[in-house]
Amino acid sequence: MFLLNALRKIERIFLVTVFSLMVIMFFLNVVAREVGGPISNNLSWIEEAVRLMNLFLVFGALGLALERGMHVGIDTFRDRLPDGLRKPLLKLIDFGGLCFSVYLVWQAWILVRFVLRTNQISPTLGIKMGWIYMAPVMGFTLLGLRYLLSLTGFINRFDQNKSEEEA
Repeated sequence: MFLLNALRKIERIFLVTVFSLMVIMFFLNVVAREVGGPISNNLSWIEEAVRLMNLFLVFGALGLALERGMHVGIDTFRDRLPDGLRKPLLKLIDFGGLCFSVYLVWQAWILVRFVLRTNQISPTLGIKMGWIYMAPVMGFTLLGLRYLLSLTGFINRFDQNKSEEEA
């Protein structure tokens, strides 16, 4: 559980940091545009940076969102089943989610390698675009990890009464 709690803390710090940087950068960009002059020209890279940071924000939150039960799901039928049917169904859902996540990590990794080979560079940031495609690799890896932890019983993502320390 120590490693899982450490992962949660790292994810939260990452998400808060990225979101805070996005807000600060966008605020500076708006102020620079109002002031005008050469400052606004020098900060033209901020829009692209914020857009790309948003990708890492969204994909970085996949694992935490799943663990906290914040993904969209149809649970009316599932929650009304008796325990004898409900528990195997939950394991099947976790197994399917794990398989799908592993597949998406694999596909995203293929895409990263392909884009890195094309040597595409972002227009204003000057970084290789292939590194931007690491966001889905990271996000679906974290998502797959949460499905695996739920499948093996380390976390109970279906329990709506869990405490904040667990989530």
